[in-house]
Amino acid sequence: MKHIYLSPFALCFLLFVLITPTPNNSISTLEVSTKDITNRTCKRCAEDSTAFSYDFCISSLQTIPASHATNLHGLAIIGMELALENATNTISTIKYLLSSGTFDRYALVRLRDCLELYTDAIVTIVDGVAAFLTEHYSVAEVKVSAVMEASTTCEEGFAEKKGVVSPLTEENFNLFQLSDISLCIIHILSLVEY
Repeated sequence: MKHIYLSPFALCFLLFVLITPTPNNSISTLEVSTKDITNRTCKRCAEDSTAFSYDFCISSLQTIPASHATNLHGLAIIGMELALENATNTISTIKYLLSSGTFDRYALVRLRDCLELYTDAIVTIVDGVAAFLTEHYSVAEVKVSAVMEASTTCEEGFAEKKGVVSPLTEENFNLFQLSDISLCIIHILSLVEY
């Protein structure tokens, strides 16, 4: 997995979210110790889904130092921020691939489709963060699920023609997994809220 660096704006946003008190509710049982919140969360999510990668979850969230001293709300935001960073970087990769002159017409059409999917995914992630921050968890879940679907659609577009290999397999996998991390945490929080 490529290392992801957050912009100063994103880091300030994370800091704001992480120091803002969370609503008083029964999440405390899930957050007995923030020391291992990342491990507990990744383990729980991996137990709930066969598509979820525990190792990916741990390695992704642990790249952000704040994940070691946050709560579930903070982890969900970190996951969505990482997904946003991935989608932004993937758009740059797609633009480079489109201009490289190394792909046939079929692959170029698929790359343009992926560019559109990833451009839409950025807007969708931002909308998902906004819904999450206003505690509209069901809306946030729909938005994050749509981002996961975008990564899958991009990958499957290349597979429609025999022998064509997607040049974005790693990026699609990463976006899917980062979104899945956020989706799982949002789902956990939504269960606690009701």
